[in-house]
Amino acid sequence: MFGLDFFKGQESLTIMDWILRSVVSFVFLLVAAKLMGQRSISQLRFVDFLIAMTLGNVIAHPLSDEKLGLAGSMITTIVLILLYIVATWTGLKWPFFKRYLDPHPLILVKNGQISFRNLSKARISIEHLFSELRKEKAADIRKVSLALWEPGGTISVFMSAPNQSVTPADLNLNSPPFQLHRPIVIDGKIDVSLLREIGKDKGWLEKKTAPYAADLREVRLATVDGSEQVTVHPVPDSAR
Repeated sequence: MFGLDFFKGQESLTIMDWILRSVVSFVFLLVAAKLMGQRSISQLRFVDFLIAMTLGNVIAHPLSDEKLGLAGSMITTIVLILLYIVATWTGLKWPFFKRYLDPHPLILVKNGQISFRNLSKARISIEHLFSELRKEKAADIRKVSLALWEPGGTISVFMSAPNQSVTPADLNLNSPPFQLHRPIVIDGKIDVSLLREIGKDKGWLEKKTAPYAADLREVRLATVDGSEQVTVHPVPDSAR
């Protein structure tokens, strides 16, 4: 059995001590990220950025310096997580604090006109603005009704009404209902949880894929939609 010496600062560590430090730190960061919530991962706000930078430094030092123990870094991380939770909760209760952590979006373009003052506030260049507009297929800035610089660092673009894409609803056309296709077989392996979710069993899936493959293990990819229609996707000859 291994002791807990790898937690403490030492003059030198064995290879196994380094491995144990890495494993414990990785698991600890997974738990820490879970406690902080998924929002801190998907949307890097101002406070999220500060926490991410700080936690990276706190945990990285014991992983590169054997004289530093893990215990201090883990205690510091726990305190930072608690402060993060308190800051997030305070932002929900106090509007002033919320505006500091999550400021209102800045209007960069309105009715085709650029707000150079807000561009300066957001500290982004004209080139970056046009780059983001091109990503949204906005080739002509005069056709942009509104472009907002969001607190998370993204730009939301809304085209003017005459330049928006025409939809079947605009033409009073009937269109089939939206169907979400989800992979149910990948490289011959069945997604059992999805199969259970739609209330089917392996026998049903085998019947659906039988016209395309004699054995489910031969199916590279199969998807199922909301109407329980299974589609087996062919594999190009070059990928066989």
